[in-house]
Amino acid sequence: MPALALPRWLRTIDVGGAALALVFFAPVLLLVVLAMLLCDRGPVLFRHKRIGHNGREFLCLKFRTMVVDADERLQHLLATCPESRASWLRDQKLKNDPRVTLVGKFLRVSSLDELPQFWNVLVGEMSLVGPRPITQSEVGRYGRYFLDYISVRPGITGLWQISGRNDVSYRRRVAMDVTYARSQSLTLYMRILVFTVPAVLMARGSS
Repeated sequence: MPALALPRWLRTIDVGGAALALVFFAPVLLLVVLAMLLCDRGPVLFRHKRIGHNGREFLCLKFRTMVVDADERLQHLLATCPESRASWLRDQKLKNDPRVTLVGKFLRVSSLDELPQFWNVLVGEMSLVGPRPITQSEVGRYGRYFLDYISVRPGITGLWQISGRNDVSYRRRVAMDVTYARSQSLTLYMRILVFTVPAVLMARGSS
């Protein structure tokens, strides 16, 4: 597959924005780390393999919001709870996920768990705006639209985040990703950044 080019303006804005964000949020990052160390002795960061631009895999960074044995608990939950299994198969999400820690719940609602992804942006693995990074198991949900997904870098925010996040079906999420990927518009990019602020402050669709 030939490499898919990105607009020249995109990298300039991404690097500048990510660098400023890391400096601005440095005190918050420190407070989050301290809170996690006081409440939970597990690792601070969670690194998960995701698919990026041109189909390359990378390690997406987040503050860890779940218990250390989250994978084992998920498998047990899916095997014993039909309702949870149906929710996971439908959206790759669990309502009131029992694996989430007390600090983790606050980080998710406030979106602070995603602050480490500014580093992913800085090194060129992600963009400030784009589709949410997906796992290999989610590729099938995109079908022929997977080519649209990998034509851009995955983003910290995007149309899905400003449109309700978890209140939006996975099918609509894919449609939004395709819309953004095919646009490659500076106007849409900036519009999403602006509307991300109220979406985060109101915690829209974060539960």
